[in-house]
Amino acid sequence: MHDIFTAFNVWNRTFLAQAEASMAFAKGLHSYNIDFLRPLLNATETFNRVESTRAWQRTPLENVESYLRLLNFNVYMLNRYGMGTIDVLNQYNQQELEKFIAAWYATVLDHEGEKLDEFFIRQKDVLHQVLYEFPGSIKAIEPEYGFHFENQPDSLFAETDRFYLHKVLPNQPGVTTDDGMKPLIIIPPFVLGANILAFLPGEQKSYSHCFANKSIPTYIRIMKDIHATPAVQTMTLEDDALDTKYFCEKVKEKHGHAVTLNGYCQGGFSALCNILTGVLDGLVDSLITCVAPMDGTRSKGLGRFLDDLPEQFNDLAYGTKTLANGNKIADGELMGWVYKLKGIENSGPLVAFIRDMLMLKGRNGFSAPINKTVAAINFWLQNERSDIPLSATAMSYNSYNIPVEDDGTLPVAIFGKKLNFHGISERKMPWLLCYGETDDLVEKEVALAPLDFIDGIELTPFPKGHVAIATSWSHPGTKCALDTVFGAGNYRGPVRFHLDLAKQLKKAA
Repeated sequence: MHDIFTAFNVWNRTFLAQAEASMAFAKGLHSYNIDFLRPLLNATETFNRVESTRAWQRTPLENVESYLRLLNFNVYMLNRYGMGTIDVLNQYNQQELEKFIAAWYATVLDHEGEKLDEFFIRQKDVLHQVLYEFPGSIKAIEPEYGFHFENQPDSLFAETDRFYLHKVLPNQPGVTTDDGMKPLIIIPPFVLGANILAFLPGEQKSYSHCFANKSIPTYIRIMKDIHATPAVQTMTLEDDALDTKYFCEKVKEKHGHAVTLNGYCQGGFSALCNILTGVLDGLVDSLITCVAPMDGTRSKGLGRFLDDLPEQFNDLAYGTKTLANGNKIADGELMGWVYKLKGIENSGPLVAFIRDMLMLKGRNGFSAPINKTVAAINFWLQNERSDIPLSATAMSYNSYNIPVEDDGTLPVAIFGKKLNFHGISERKMPWLLCYGETDDLVEKEVALAPLDFIDGIELTPFPKGHVAIATSWSHPGTKCALDTVFGAGNYRGPVRFHLDLAKQLKKAA
């Protein structure tokens, strides 16, 4: 009788735990679907607005053909998402199916080991962590993530109508800035935001602080709030170049040396273009770019996505929104969604949900502690997508749709002047080009495009992907620390590159 009662309790707990786990799974999947598809409503509204005009400019036959191509594109994207879902479910089943079968036998045959009720309770605990503890950890990391210049009013060094220039202060005990040292200005990406370059300063994981903690006068350009600043909304590439010139003038005046311009991602391409205009001559004498897209047409990810998209709909108008004052800006949420769509087999809602479950499940199958790095990465992914000026968007759009010409001419013109990679060689400017070996956002083929046109560029490959330089390798003591020489090729990290330039300058003086 006791055995029957015990078995009844086990099966009762099993059904209850299974029901709770199933409900939690359904809730989680719904939540991830909503987060992924929320931009779809925005995209649909924008699409309908643009097509309400453009559809009348095409013949009925052209409209039918266009929408059929768009339907085929959507089916293709769904197929990719389906294949990615199958792959991640197979990965999950490899880890859990065997444990489920073992638990079933242990319950039915009353063997030693994990029972079915314990199996489902474990699944429920992991799902609870994904649904509640993980979002809580992401929200709680905010005070530790990013610059928080609002708490450092003395960090503001200069400003224009469009940008602030903040000084990055050392955050290690006993370190002070050497004002007589060669200075550096960091140009962050427009889309990814500046805070990724101050990932977790308190954990010594901050790209910007790697420079500042070596006593280097380190500055970072921060774009003003686009919704509160009409000058940002209407900013041109010429404005960008002239504002950069103004900042370089102020920094050179302060420190007595020409500036190293250091651009990350899109900021690297922007920095290069500003140098090639000639307005920074005499102010900037060296360049560092990290994971910067130099010829987007070589991209296998975003480039392929744009190639597959029907030509009629590959237009910035479908990513543009109009503000109450009539100014048009690029929709940052839609831009971020495009990055997800181009790799939908790895970023679709069910794929992301299962992968978060796998990530938060320890090797023993139980929920694992959530570390700060994981929380900060997800905070960045969820919160660092802002609207940007159309000029900056058009620059990137052209780069990903128009290849660099055979003579090295870029698909960008500033001050009515064509820009060419050879401008760097003509200036005999040292250029350190850093890239991620497994970067799937700015693939190395995209970052290394200048090598086909000019010589003398110093290369530094970093393991991992797009933000690893700003996260993993920004911690001192790692195998690819930014202030060291590492790897079989004796590659210099960007901090080491700048320190060596400063050392040469001091020796020459």
